[in-house]
Amino acid sequence: MNNPVETHSQAWKSFTVASFAVSLIMVCGGILYLPVDIWMKGYLAMGVVMLVQTCVTLTKTQRDIHEAAKLVNRIEDARTERLLMEVGKAA
Repeated sequence: MNNPVETHSQAWKSFTVASFAVSLIMVCGGILYLPVDIWMKGYLAMGVVMLVQTCVTLTKTQRDIHEAAKLVNRIEDARTERLLMEVGKAA
């Protein structure tokens, strides 16, 4: 029941960081150069910040749910294995 830890490659990590940085720069540049008042730009910037924050929170929550389900499955597998060993000994 020894599961290896799954990790991402360094290339994937670099790609995700670069993608985030480029998209953030593009959105900020777009907001900066919009032909609207400063308060509208501020509102859009707040919306972008909140959107990024909720994306991170949602991703973390989904990951936690997935990890918890894996732990529950391992516990159930261990119980089933123990029960089968006890049945095997009794026969």
